[in-house]
Amino acid sequence: MAMSAVALKEQGNKAFKAGDYKEAEELYSKAIQQDASNPALFTNRAFSRIKLQAWDACIDDCVRAIALQPDSMKGYYYLAQAQVALHHPNEALTSATTAYDICLRTRDSSASNISALILQAKKEKWAVKERDRVRRRSDLLRELEDALLHAADGQRLQVDQRLQHLELDPTEGREEREEIAGATRRKVEELRNVFALSDPANLARREVPDYLIDNISFAIMHDPVVTKTGNSYDRSTLLEHLKRSDTDPLTREPLTREDLRPNLALKQACAEFLEENGWAVDW
Repeated sequence: MAMSAVALKEQGNKAFKAGDYKEAEELYSKAIQQDASNPALFTNRAFSRIKLQAWDACIDDCVRAIALQPDSMKGYYYLAQAQVALHHPNEALTSATTAYDICLRTRDSSASNISALILQAKKEKWAVKERDRVRRRSDLLRELEDALLHAADGQRLQVDQRLQHLELDPTEGREEREEIAGATRRKVEELRNVFALSDPANLARREVPDYLIDNISFAIMHDPVVTKTGNSYDRSTLLEHLKRSDTDPLTREPLTREDLRPNLALKQACAEFLEENGWAVDW
């Protein structure tokens, strides 16, 4: 007798908890064959595929889950994770922000994790702009970076060919691709650091410290306040949040306007950073 979609989902959950993500993926797929109208089956399989680093397949599942449930917080959250992994920071930022809005509206406990993902996507979006800015400043740097990236593409192609000839299993292939990506990132980073030393005014990396960033708007704070739980937010964005919800955006603990206190030291730090780094207003 064939198992029901509910039973298959439960078996998939057990496999996932046991760390057998491939088995979980297969069980969720069988459950979807039984019931393709349940968005939770698609988000569960998407999560398994995140663990397997099957990013394109994960995106397909998220899109189908969102089509079935437009306010699927997990659908947008997992979609953003896959988009970050595929180096699509603009799309990831949109997806993660949507997940964050749904999370706040439904008072879900995932706000802190999604907040971190938004910040990651925004950093990667800024990193793309910075990379392009620096590369425009130096033809030699651009040529050397392109050579490193081309070499990495060749190495990945060799891994794919070995996978096709069954010389590697999927896990070994994934590990080798991760090693190639990590080694390439380190080489590019070292190369940029060398060039930055030669022309720090134009080629040095420009970054915004995490502690200056508001966890609601994800912009640099101008008038930070601290809550009774020790979290700091920009006053204006937090007051807007409190109109919709009487809880701390990250901890979900009760919060009122009267609980807010000016964070004068952080306000000074934000002001000094902006004064010394005018470019940061566009971060």
